[in-house]
Amino acid sequence: MAKFFLTTPIYYVNDVPHIGHAYTTVLADVIARYKRLRGFQVMFLTGTDEHGQKIERSALKQGLAPKQLADAMVEQFKQLWQVLNIGYDHFIRTTDEEHIKGVQKIFARVKEKGDIYLGEYAGHYCISCENFIPESAEETADGKRTCPECGRPTDNRVKEKCYFFRLSAYGDKLLKFFEENPDFVTPRSRMNEVVSFVKMGLRDLSVTRSTVKWGVPVPGDPQQTIYVWFDALANYITAIDYLNESERFTALWPADLHIMAKDILKYHAIYWPAFLLAAGLPLPKKELIHGWWLKDEKKMSKSSGNVLDPHILLKHFSADAIRYFLMREASIGADGNFSHEGFINRVNTDLTNDWANLVSRTTGMIDKYFNKSFQDAGLYTEKEQDIQNGYLELEKKVLDNFDQYQFNRGLEEIFEFINRLNRYIVDAQPWNLAKDQTNLPRLAGVLKTLARAILSVNTLLSPVLPDTTAKVRAIFNSVDLELGWKKLPETFAINPGEQLFPRVDSKVFFGETEASPSLSTVQDVANANVIEIEDFKKVQMVVAMVLEAEKVEKADKLLKLKIDTGDGTRTLVAGIAQYYKPEDLVGRKIIIVKNLKPAKLRGILSQGMILAASDAGNRPYIPILPDDT
Repeated sequence: MAKFFLTTPIYYVNDVPHIGHAYTTVLADVIARYKRLRGFQVMFLTGTDEHGQKIERSALKQGLAPKQLADAMVEQFKQLWQVLNIGYDHFIRTTDEEHIKGVQKIFARVKEKGDIYLGEYAGHYCISCENFIPESAEETADGKRTCPECGRPTDNRVKEKCYFFRLSAYGDKLLKFFEENPDFVTPRSRMNEVVSFVKMGLRDLSVTRSTVKWGVPVPGDPQQTIYVWFDALANYITAIDYLNESERFTALWPADLHIMAKDILKYHAIYWPAFLLAAGLPLPKKELIHGWWLKDEKKMSKSSGNVLDPHILLKHFSADAIRYFLMREASIGADGNFSHEGFINRVNTDLTNDWANLVSRTTGMIDKYFNKSFQDAGLYTEKEQDIQNGYLELEKKVLDNFDQYQFNRGLEEIFEFINRLNRYIVDAQPWNLAKDQTNLPRLAGVLKTLARAILSVNTLLSPVLPDTTAKVRAIFNSVDLELGWKKLPETFAINPGEQLFPRVDSKVFFGETEASPSLSTVQDVANANVIEIEDFKKVQMVVAMVLEAEKVEKADKLLKLKIDTGDGTRTLVAGIAQYYKPEDLVGRKIIIVKNLKPAKLRGILSQGMILAASDAGNRPYIPILPDDT
């Protein structure tokens, strides 16, 4: 069995985990699960970076020892990963004894080779980034230096003896490696950044501090502490027993994939390969660089007060809902954007309306028409073969996208197929087949095809939605987690379960933000808006089937629908285009006001009105009706 070793960066424990940490780790977990699905023996590493001046100072402010602060923050990360269903294989801490000794070993090896030497550093130091600031950095009007990494000005000037790594000696070697391995960094734009940076010339790099004691002591010189980046980056090899260079180390190294955000690209794509070259060790095979997460199109920061806490989301949504949104909305290399409205719409539309509704409709009909179990092999037509062929085409597209870590594209393909299955139900009309006993073999063929399609799609979704897909397998009494078109026995039973993704009410999520009006105001409004029962009796509401749906030209909010009310067809225009796709409405049963006076909208005669209810954000919701309504 082929191995696959992937890593997240280790996270700095100066603060609680945020959505950026969650995205990187969920992405890694999805890749790990996908690789296991493809038959790889996976080693998934994550952990925490616990040394450095920033931790030292934060602990001092709180009256704690640095290790006490680190211990508390590590639990925060571990608890979040547990709730988000992160299945890592090893969690490394830079305070672990195996790590400390491993760092000292690689430091001594590089020093012995002559690529680490004692010198003196004089200049500015950014505590926030644990980064030495070059004298070429921008100077502010008051004489401070601007950190090129975080953009913060600092007047923290230091002068101290320290050890330097001869980074300048590795520029040509790195460029040669990049030329021979053009896909080392993905996406290509990030690879180009790295090459450009190296071509500008590399300067030797300070790798120890003498004024910071919270870290790994330099072997043979305990007055010096190994610099946080040399310390932190080494976790990728210390975690797999580099200290003893055991069979485990040689079996796993080099790593197949390092995953990280774009702000730490330089350290991973330049410093880390140079350290490894100096130590005579193989370089990792690939580095996957993702963008940042924005909040309402703005960069998250504590000063702006818009940092997104994953724990808040987890109070209202399942881990699978969060995992799906993160994978569906972000494209590798680009920044992702989080908005509460976008999140709720994605969950309600994709997971509730499309996926959960498909499973619920199918199992509901198996329960209703066959008492939860099939005793008939089923009668099949070309339509069922088309569904099977469609799935096989889908699987190829999805695997191609997932192999390139383009999970958003793969998920888009999957949900297009899920919509196709929902349309297949409308086309086959199993509720009508059930009315005639002679049609039961045909009905069994339709519902078995749906069951096979659901289980097949379920496998593709399993890396992203591990909890939900396990529930679906339990519903269908299936333990099969293999790729391909699923086989079912001629007779099998189901266990209808709970709703997979209950619809989210945005009013409940956002909370009631407005103050309660006074009693007199409530009474005035109530008296102004009440209608008599006789008025309401005039309204004729009927169930109608949507036959066709299309957008109205030059009207972003309007959809034109052709509907069947049972006694004929008619056209109506509805202002729901921003929330419902035309293809998602075709085949659905809706409730309309039948006797509304016709009116022309954009030149189209609208003969009725859809019944819908709006939430606090004025997002309309159309009721979901049973298929046999």
